[in-house]
Parts: sequence; C-alpha cells; structure tokens
Amino acid sequence: MKITIIGAKVIGGTLARKWVAAGHTLAIGVRNTGNPEVQKLVRELGENASLHTVDTAIASGDVVVFAIPGSAMEETIKAHGRLLRGKIVIDAANKTGGKGMNSAAEFAQYAPGAKVFRAFNNLGWENFDDPRFGETVADLLYCGPGDASQAVMERLIEDIGLRPIRLGDLDKVHLADSVAEIWFALVFGQRMGRRLAFKVLTK
Repeated sequence: MKITIIGAKVIGGTLARKWVAAGHTLAIGVRNTGNPEVQKLVRELGENASLHTVDTAIASGDVVVFAIPGSAMEETIKAHGRLLRGKIVIDAANKTGGKGMNSAAEFAQYAPGAKVFRAFNNLGWENFDDPRFGETVADLLYCGPGDASQAVMERLIEDIGLRPIRLGDLDKVHLADSVAEIWFALVFGQRMGRRLAFKVLTK
C-alpha cells in the first residue's frame, strides 16, 4: 500500500518504521526537505521510503496520515485539501488549548470527498513502537467510515501491532478524543508513565 505521512517527528517516524517493516511504501511529506533529521529518518527507512514536499507526498499516497503539530493542522489542510479527494485520511494530530482536539471540521470544509478517520491520537508513540504488554496486545480505539475503507484502516492498525476497535462513524470523534484525554490524565496527571494503553474486554 502507498502511504503518505505528513510530518516526521516521533509519531510519524514511529508509524513509518512499523509500516515499512510491514511491506508498505512510504512517502514522507514535510515543509523543509533539507532538514537533516528528516533526511536521516528516510535513509533509515530504506528503499521503500522517499522524501517529498507536502503536495507531492499527498499526491502519491492512497492513504494520507497527518502527524504534525495540532497548531499547524488548519493551515495545512486549507493549503492541500484539494489533493485529498477520494483518499483515506487519518487525523493523528491533537490540537490542544482550543475548542476541540480534532480537525474533522477542517477536513469537511477544505477536503470534501476524503474518507477521514480519527486514529493514532490517543496513545503515546511508545505504545505504537511496542504495543504488547506481556501476552496482551493493546487496543486502538478509532472512528471513521464503515465502508470498504474500514478494512484498510484496520489493516494499518494491525500492521502496527494493535487491535482495532471502531467506535463508529466520524460523528463519534469526540469519543476518540475522550480516550486521549483519559490517557493524558493518567499519564501526566496521575504520573502512571507513558507505557500505558487500553483494552476492551467482552464476554
């Protein structure tokens, strides 16, 4: 699968490493392709990864993951949203200090026709790097369309090593964000450590 990741910091880099290892082709899109740290990451990813400007990276991917600071989301979506029509889009960025953590409204306004999922926003990167807790695999709670794109989304989650748990369509995005708020409260407020994840149990 051709995956584009916008952003190359710790979340984007961790997801990129796992997806390259699973056999996917990665395009990393950044504003400054001359950044030495980004160039080093792409070299480490190997021949199935390449570095591009944001526009070029988006155009090349079937799936586009936004893993940039939340403060940059609206500007980035507004500038490049026209290229997202028909693509699977994953919003992994958290906007803090505003009215909401997600960018669902911005995608609806500037990228009509994109299939938008909210995922990879409610666990720390350490749990993407290693999603196992002994014999238990952590769950990733996400939301988004329940059509054919759901199977693609769940395959990508499973390729990270997590078990996908769908909360519903994008109208349940507030629930995915609430999971993030719980994670922050436990990790930082209660000082339980970043190696903390969730498991849905049924009987």
